[in-house]
Amino acid sequence: MVRVTLPSMLAAQAGGRQHFDIEAETVGDALRALPVADLLFNERGEWRNHLNVFIDGADAREQGGPACPLACAREVLIIAMLSGG
Repeated sequence: MVRVTLPSMLAAQAGGRQHFDIEAETVGDALRALPVADLLFNERGEWRNHLNVFIDGADAREQGGPACPLACAREVLIIAMLSGG
């Protein structure tokens, strides 16, 4: 079981919930189980560019991205990047 934490702007789209306890083998499976999965993945099934995903504080992209196993993980944190000018 891993706890997935959403940023507040995504939590608003998930009925106000910011934390989800999910049983999943990979980080991709955990994110697909969220009620906001369509906002996290593009049409090719890849993470959207404006998201950073961390597994127990480490960047998930450096650990295999969506295929990264969650066997010993306790927390997945999603951070939406902001941009503008």
